[in-house]
Amino acid sequence: MDILGISCFYHDSAACLIREGEILAAAQEERFSRKKHDPRFPSNAIAYCLEEGGITVQDLDAVVFYDKPILTFDRLLMSYLTVAPKGLRSWLEALPLWLGKKLHIPKVIKREINYDGEVLFTEHHEAHAASAFYPSPFTEAAILTVDGVGEWATASYGFGHGHEIELLKELQFPDSLGLLYSAFTYFTGFRVNSGEYKLMGLAPYGEPRFRDLILSELIDMKEDGSLRLNLTYFDFLGGLRMTNRHLARLFGGPPRKPEAEITQREMDLAASIQSVTEEIMLRMAHHVYKETRQKKLCLAGGVALNCVGNGRILRESPFEDIWIQPAAGDAGGALGAALSVWYRYLGNPRPAPNGPDRQHGSYLGPSFSNDAVRTYLENNGRPYHGLDPTKRAMMIASEIANGKIVGYMAGRMEFGPRALGARSILGDPRRKDTQTVMNLKIKYRESFRPFAPSVLEEKASEYFDLDIPSPYMLLVATVREERRLPHNTEKEVSMLDRLKMKRSDIPAVTHLDYSARVQTVSQAVKPDFHAVISEFDKLTGCAVLVNTSFNVRGEPIVCTPEDAYRCFMRTEMDVLVMEDYILFKDEQPPWKENGDWRNTLELD
Repeated sequence: MDILGISCFYHDSAACLIREGEILAAAQEERFSRKKHDPRFPSNAIAYCLEEGGITVQDLDAVVFYDKPILTFDRLLMSYLTVAPKGLRSWLEALPLWLGKKLHIPKVIKREINYDGEVLFTEHHEAHAASAFYPSPFTEAAILTVDGVGEWATASYGFGHGHEIELLKELQFPDSLGLLYSAFTYFTGFRVNSGEYKLMGLAPYGEPRFRDLILSELIDMKEDGSLRLNLTYFDFLGGLRMTNRHLARLFGGPPRKPEAEITQREMDLAASIQSVTEEIMLRMAHHVYKETRQKKLCLAGGVALNCVGNGRILRESPFEDIWIQPAAGDAGGALGAALSVWYRYLGNPRPAPNGPDRQHGSYLGPSFSNDAVRTYLENNGRPYHGLDPTKRAMMIASEIANGKIVGYMAGRMEFGPRALGARSILGDPRRKDTQTVMNLKIKYRESFRPFAPSVLEEKASEYFDLDIPSPYMLLVATVREERRLPHNTEKEVSMLDRLKMKRSDIPAVTHLDYSARVQTVSQAVKPDFHAVISEFDKLTGCAVLVNTSFNVRGEPIVCTPEDAYRCFMRTEMDVLVMEDYILFKDEQPPWKENGDWRNTLELD
């Protein structure tokens, strides 16, 4: 039985195909359309899923959408009526899309993919909960979902057992931790639904001096982690912005303009809202444990991408173990919707968990054979060298050890926002300048943003205070104390100077507070990437690589060989590996570009 899950029309559209409960394929539309966070109907992602499954639309047994649009429309209408006539402009802008598409999802789906069957719906947080529990390695667990808003709910909790999920309670709009965090994302000059991870990365540079002000003026935080927002300071209910002049007055000036200089105020705002967010996440986790008495916890929803908060839940909550959906945001709703139909609607038994989880490392996207890569290279006149499979890992590791930055494309593309060694840019973590070079010359992004370490799973505890696997880069741990170096944390030292300070023996992946967003790499799950890190370890005595997503700022992660080559040539990457082929920048013909391609990117 084949079930297609779809999420779209808000942000990060995606599609997923499951067969007999097994995840066959899942991908975001942005990877095909090359439009970051593409919200449009995921025609390309659906086509890929069907091709991967070897079926046509007519073979589908069910199609399911991850949201109930009529409930969302009800929320929008009620919100407008609450503040009318203030929100008239935003209402008039939203109405045509709702009348034309969002209220007619079955018609849209049937028209777009020529489907003539029934279209099913799950509720938004039900889809999140299903995406968190069903692929997890737990037979039973508590479930916590936290995001901006889906229909009316902004957070929910419950538990899963076998093939059953029961959601017990929910927090409702407009009271939302996700919207609170996004409001500060907007106020500090970053893009909502895209720049939240920048805010998290900026937090260690500041002091939480606004924390008490946030707690006294903006929110009423309860013991169970629920909260009430003071809507005097926010404009998302009926306006076109997240915040208003009252918030600007509270924090001593207007929002930072995008691309403007980041001041100490923004750093302190980031530290403050991150501190509040972590406190709320911890309170929620403690309450869910108290209510469910489960030993394991599953997390999903956009707030579950806050890996600093996740790390604190792991270390400080009563839960023995946690599992976080790698595509925790709206994209993962497509997966959760399909799984919810298979288990909850159809009542199929859930097999006993076997292995680390049922997510297959989240390597669920397209792959390209050696023949396909070679055909692309030869048809387009790209100079390349074949890699002997027995020496492949050693040759790649040697380039990295010699200070080269390597674009790495191998196997199936990742599902979710993180590059996990299938579409990655790799570097040497021992070099102090790696972070700056990769940020400014390759990613074309803000210099303060940290990079993640990929470490051999069996050696992770030698580098980080982490005693469980973290395969999806969703947990932050600290670098072990014996690897740290003292550095100046005085406020008068500029951000740029603080960035240049060597903080450990793996400085390129050590953030200002000695933290790191860790990916542990398993030989069983990703053998090719594990082999590269192992060879690097043999050469250097270091079992860690810098791993960042294979893209430049404002562009989605690469999907195809053409995407990878284009990104390689547009940046100062030194080496490109695509499956068993290696390309060197100094051997490539001059790259010709039509106009300034960076002006066409949707900077986030």
